[in-house]
Amino acid sequence: MGMRLILLSVLLAAPLLAAPRHFRSGENRTHLLELFTSEGCSSCPPAEARLGALRDAPGLWRDFVPVAFHVVYWDRLGWADRFASKDFTARQYAYASRWSRDSVYTPGFVLDGAEWRKGSREMVPAASAEKAGVLAVDYADNGVCRVRYDASGDHEVHVALLGGGIVSAVRAGENKGRTLHHEFVALTLRTAQLEAGTADVMLPSAARYGVPRTALAVWITRRGDPTPLQATGGWLDEAALDGGPNA
Repeated sequence: MGMRLILLSVLLAAPLLAAPRHFRSGENRTHLLELFTSEGCSSCPPAEARLGALRDAPGLWRDFVPVAFHVVYWDRLGWADRFASKDFTARQYAYASRWSRDSVYTPGFVLDGAEWRKGSREMVPAASAEKAGVLAVDYADNGVCRVRYDASGDHEVHVALLGGGIVSAVRAGENKGRTLHHEFVALTLRTAQLEAGTADVMLPSAARYGVPRTALAVWITRRGDPTPLQATGGWLDEAALDGGPNA
């Protein structure tokens, strides 16, 4: 009896593991909307506000997945953007090279791998009728993402942990004295090769970033081609799940 009581006490004291979050696209293509931005760029806050407003768009996660990539090249103006990454900057340069451009700029919107100038006028991408295959992701609390994609081909998967509800008080550079608000910020990005349509991708714990809310963005490309083919994602926080289309 004593051993049973001890075992029961251990089980009751152990933390309960949350069920994995499941995200799934439909058959139709879900757009990937990227914004290349920087806290050191005075032109970027309005673009970030437009991206942040998509939090309330009915097509979020179902019709489109938004990601804000912060770049490093404006850090030289005196303010080091804490979300900027050389890898994110290289991603923007890779797009520019693909478009035969000699330079990059912020703010810069990219929709499904192409420059998207409508970002200043028509913020919400229209739903796509293009068939792209189903992308499904299970996200566990330990950071493991199990990815399944049902289309044939030589594919890679890209998994980004996103942060939202972020507030930054900028003390130098072009935005000195401004308080900036960020949504859908890429905190980290991992890439893996799909084998027989599946892959396991390990992300850092979302808790380490200390942001008010987190989300997951996942998209598929052909190997060596940055053009997104299919995407999915959703909120990871209970408080942000209201009205979300996670299934």
